Formats: sequence, C-alpha cells, structure tokens
Amino acid sequence: MSSAKKLRLALVQMHGSADKNANLKHAGDLIRQAVTKYDPHIVCLPEFFNAPYQTNLFRTYAEPIPEGPTSNFLSSLAKELNVHIVGGSIPEIDNEKLYNTCTLWSPRGHLVVKHRKVHLFDLNVPEVIDFKESSALTPGDVLTMAKIDPACVGFGICFDIQFPDMWMKYREKGCNLMIIPSAFPVKYGDRYWELYLRARAVDTQSYVTMISPARNVNANYVSHGFTMIVDPYGNVVASAKEGEETVFAEIDFSLVEKARKEIKLFDMRRTDMFELVLKSEE
Repeated sequence: MSSAKKLRLALVQMHGSADKNANLKHAGDLIRQAVTKYDPHIVCLPEFFNAPYQTNLFRTYAEPIPEGPTSNFLSSLAKELNVHIVGGSIPEIDNEKLYNTCTLWSPRGHLVVKHRKVHLFDLNVPEVIDFKESSALTPGDVLTMAKIDPACVGFGICFDIQFPDMWMKYREKGCNLMIIPSAFPVKYGDRYWELYLRARAVDTQSYVTMISPARNVNANYVSHGFTMIVDPYGNVVASAKEGEETVFAEIDFSLVEKARKEIKLFDMRRTDMFELVLKSEE
C-alpha cells in the first residue's frame, strides 16, 4: 500500500495539575519524546491539558487565542519539532465569553484552525455524573475542518461525539479522520467511551480518535483515560489504559476507501426524505 495514503498519529495521554506552567512543560516533554520515538505527522493532546476541569476555575485559567501563553507555547513547539500539534483543548476567553477550544498548529507554528466545543456537557445522572459546563461556557457554533494530507480532519471536543448529525456532516464535507480531545468521567466512560468511538467510526466510515487525560483518582474531576484510535470498520487500532502513556498508530486511508466502496452508505442515504443543513462552518 502506498505510503502516500498513510499518516502517523501520536496521542499523548498525560496527567495534569493546578499549575499551568508545569502542565505546559510536561506536555512539551511528552511531545518531544513522542516525536523522537515515532516521528509522527500529528501529535494530539487531551481536553483541558493545561488546566483543571472544574467549572469554577475556567475563568481563572482562561486565555485568549492565539495571544495567550498556551498558544505561544504550542506555536513555538510545533515550529521547533516541525510537526502538526492538536493542542487538546483549553479554556479560551474572547470578549469576556468563555469557550472550550481546540487548536491545530502547523509545523511552521501557525494557527491553522480552532474548534469551540459545540455541545456543552450538562448531565445529571445519579451515581454517575453531575456536571454543567453551560454554567461557565458558551457553545461554539461552527464545524471545523483541516486538510493534512492524506487526511481531511473533522474536529470535536468530548461531548460532541454523542451527536451523530455533526459527524455525518463532516463526512459529507469529505472528512476521513475525526480528532476529539475528550475527558469523559470514569463511570460515564466505562459505559460509553469505546461504544461512541466505534459507532462514529462506522457511521462515517472514517478513523476516529479520542484523546483523554490520564486518570488521576485524587483530582476533583477524574477522567476515564483509554485514549483510543478506531478504524472505519469499528475495530480498535490502538488504545491506552488508565495511566499516562502515548498511543501511536500509522493509519492507512486506503482502508477508508475500501470501506466506502464496499458499503456505499452515502450513495444510498434517502436525502429525498430528509436533509442535514450546515448553517455555518470554518
């Protein structure tokens, strides 16, 4: 199979702390290690990699993009290592509004796109989770795509994965890789993490990955872990466990072509009966 259809992904599942500068240094160390070991085309960080995932602290840690220190750090690191970096997500402030925002940085250190989390995580499931992002955050209102040959990447953040229409629209727009920094809580992740990854992969006949923080049982919010890559057939390509580790895979987009030729889902959809309309996009 042609190497022109392959792409190397490194997904960094890392521990965070309440010290932003320490988090940035730690992320930098892990990314450098991943680049040295795997020579990836893209390195991805988890949701809220630079800050605690606590609604009462979002404003304290929030930064403008691309002027803030985390943006400067990611830009410089991408340029230094000559690699695309998906900067997980961070709390962003813009005109006093707060967003949960993922960024993509080019090997030249340029901000390529940013994705603001569209679906805010407001759940109250007894004995599982009680969390309300909308108490602090504003939802994004665009879908965000980027071309990194041979990938066309659709971006989401965590709870976004649970809304199939979003990912079907990405597929319509030509995406074949979905990158989703995510911080599912443990019990919710036990129920749904792998299920949602595999479902979206089969729905869109694409590669799908979610990148989690490492599990820290002493944190106020305990993330599930199990950073994972799933192929267009719904098979798990690679997965972490609970602790800190980097997941690597060389993914082959000829498998996407094969899956889409075998079952022509998007040719057989009954668009004469229903229509999915995208109102805005980047």
